[in-house]
Amino acid sequence: MADPSGPPTDQLAATSLNDASSSHVLKAEFSDRFTIRSIISRPDGGSGLAGQKVRVGGWVKTGRKADKDAFAFLELNDGSCPGNLQVIVEASLGDLGQLVPTGTCIVVDGELKLPPAGAKQKVELRAEKVLHVGPVDPAKYPLPKMRLTLEFLRDYVHLRPRTNTISAIARIRNALAYATHTFFQKHGFLYVHTPIITTSDCEGAGEMFQVTTLFSEAEKLEKELLENPPPSEADIEAARALVKEKGDVVSQLKSSKASKQEISASVDELKKAKESLSKLEERSKLRPGIPQKDGKTDYTRDFFARQAFLTVSGQLQVESFACSLSSVYTFGPTFRAEHSHTTRHLAEFWMVEPEFAFADLEDNMNCAEAYVKFMCQWLLDNCIDDMEFMADKFDKGCIDRLKMVASTPFVRLSYTEAVEILEDAVKNGKKFDNEVKWGIDLASEHERYLTEVKVQKPVIVYNYPKEIKAFYMRLNDDSKTVAAMDVLVPKVGELVGGSQREERYDVIQKRIKEMGLPLEPYEWYLDLRRYGTVKHSGFGLGFERMILFATGLDNIRDVIPFPRYPGRADL
Repeated sequence: MADPSGPPTDQLAATSLNDASSSHVLKAEFSDRFTIRSIISRPDGGSGLAGQKVRVGGWVKTGRKADKDAFAFLELNDGSCPGNLQVIVEASLGDLGQLVPTGTCIVVDGELKLPPAGAKQKVELRAEKVLHVGPVDPAKYPLPKMRLTLEFLRDYVHLRPRTNTISAIARIRNALAYATHTFFQKHGFLYVHTPIITTSDCEGAGEMFQVTTLFSEAEKLEKELLENPPPSEADIEAARALVKEKGDVVSQLKSSKASKQEISASVDELKKAKESLSKLEERSKLRPGIPQKDGKTDYTRDFFARQAFLTVSGQLQVESFACSLSSVYTFGPTFRAEHSHTTRHLAEFWMVEPEFAFADLEDNMNCAEAYVKFMCQWLLDNCIDDMEFMADKFDKGCIDRLKMVASTPFVRLSYTEAVEILEDAVKNGKKFDNEVKWGIDLASEHERYLTEVKVQKPVIVYNYPKEIKAFYMRLNDDSKTVAAMDVLVPKVGELVGGSQREERYDVIQKRIKEMGLPLEPYEWYLDLRRYGTVKHSGFGLGFERMILFATGLDNIRDVIPFPRYPGRADL
């Protein structure tokens, strides 16, 4: 157990990893082993730890027997870093045939040794005892020792984290999540948990997953009615006759001035008869199928007594906290029932959404730029080994791209200026699949032309036509554009979308009506403008898009642990 009076564990770990002169290695705080990262990720590659006795555990990446099966070489990885630790196990310690298959889990005690001169690794482990073996049948293991396509791995989402690529993505994703919280906490933002189930459509798009128990309740009722049919009219008439009979008895007892005890007993029997009748009448009204009212689904009979959906954004809800706590952010899953099979769309994805009061569009752009730069620098400072793996295997320019974004001021163009640049490109022979004219929603090819070809650095486009943006974005003085902004980066195009929010009650009410949306679900949102309205802004960053941008991968299904898209929701 760590000494609470000593220096923090993360400080010790940093010392151990960065100080090549240190001759000790730190044990994992909640395990009886040493992480492979704590051994091989030091500046000296672990050579300064030679002679140390350690316990390590992990999964065999590759294994082979040597010297006529006298011993085996195992490349062991525990997920703490992209690198492997070479473990040498003599045949006297166990069945080598069980140890060498790819995917085998082992825990061993041993001594760290310097390898022979000229070896690739800086340190290796000579096993002295094998403590655990989680065997694998090579004939059945679905991830053989060969290069596997990312598409193939999507069929094994539960095992694919064992591959070099998906484990690297997991560490990069973790680093970006940590960077996100670090950035906003550092700047005084409060983390707010917004609901996943909502009754508001933030985008006004209607492509939402509905949350309902009507179907399951209808199935349950249908099964129950088959097993226990509803009462017949004769049953109900008999129950009514019994109630009348019991009522007459009570009346007779009262008129004959019977004892209180007799009257009370008779009244109890009448109550029971009435309760029984009420239950029979209620049960007689039950009908199989989805409840209807005026020819439409009766959502008052649903779980929330109204239509409910999985959220497409936490923005509207988190705005209510921004209008009380000033600077807040939410970071969580969002959902879109868009039947899309492109490499850029998921049905479930994560959004980072800050909202802050007393801030205009300029403040919003400044915050978005600082946040994106912070994340890029964070990966360069804290995840460079995984980024080097991605550069080697997938995108040779990914590290240079991070460096460029982290160090370069973003170019800011009005939407009108951006369209003029695109129109000039068309005049000069550039062909786009989508037409270029003022009023269009910029397509990905337009965004990437601006940031990759014309400017060759990140671009913030602002002041978009109001017709292509959401109702909550602040209407500009020209009454044609809104104070919206998008951050465009190479590789993915739009990374961030945001705006100054419309704080004027009469204007936003009019905008909701113009968009053809009902006012009733947004009355609470209008209250934020009715009572103590304040200038405020915010934006959303698609977290998976940030990972695509950072790593250079092409398909968004490979940068989220459990991708959901049309036809697939494994696990």
